Amino acid sequence: MSLLRKLSNRLTLVWHAQLMAPEDAYLSYHDIRLTKSDVDSIRFDWLTDNAIAFWEEYLERERLPQYPRAKICLLRPSMAFMLANTPDPNTIRDALPDLTATTHIFLPVNDNNNVAQAEGGSHWSLLLVSSLDGCAFHYDSMSDDNVRYASNVANKLGVLLGKQLKFLSMRDSPQQENSSDCGVFVCMNMKHLLLNRLLQADSSARVSMSMGDKVINARKGRKEMLDTIENFRKEGERRRSGEIHRSVSPFRRSLKHGSNSPPRIGDEQSITSPSPSR
Repeated sequence: MSLLRKLSNRLTLVWHAQLMAPEDAYLSYHDIRLTKSDVDSIRFDWLTDNAIAFWEEYLERERLPQYPRAKICLLRPSMAFMLANTPDPNTIRDALPDLTATTHIFLPVNDNNNVAQAEGGSHWSLLLVSSLDGCAFHYDSMSDDNVRYASNVANKLGVLLGKQLKFLSMRDSPQQENSSDCGVFVCMNMKHLLLNRLLQADSSARVSMSMGDKVINARKGRKEMLDTIENFRKEGERRRSGEIHRSVSPFRRSLKHGSNSPPRIGDEQSITSPSPSR
């Protein structure tokens, strides 16, 4: 593809994005429906619940399957919030994934304790629970700003696991330099701990949970997340274009580019379409 063609395609994508309202759907990726507002939060703002949920869905769908023996769970922000604000965690056991055989659980922790306020709170941190060791490792990019909320979630999760968890604040967690990058730090810490620590470890070896040797570049982290979304969006557009060309029967519902439905990546397309590039 020529440089001029690439530039033209890029400008078209930017133009389309500028015309979208904040609540308009930008990408449907398996169980996550990203809006333009979610994507804008990744570009330059405090990450929404849905933006973090997308990143977890991506790691779960694209990376974890490469390790079929792994028993690792990535709880979505909504699940962690529900756990944090439920007096008796046993009452929501059926609403959560089965954690019986799980070895490690990732939970994005938010400091919102107002159940009536959607997308509330002002800070994200990451909790990584090892049910094997009975430990809850807390990674906070603003010192111990979220320790009270994370400790509460760890205690509730311990009830579900049937064991008291030892809570450990990881003092060497990479620190953010502004007030809006906490969600990006959660996503990048999660990716590093999952892919470079837990999934690379020998089953008999002890794994260091320290992040002291890791530098998080929030700007690069945001770009990585946005590039991932744009790659899936382009792939979804390509698949939709193929569906339009194949829809020749007068009895089939016409598929149009003008549809309000976003580009979609989902299980129902995996049989006829290749996986998105990684």
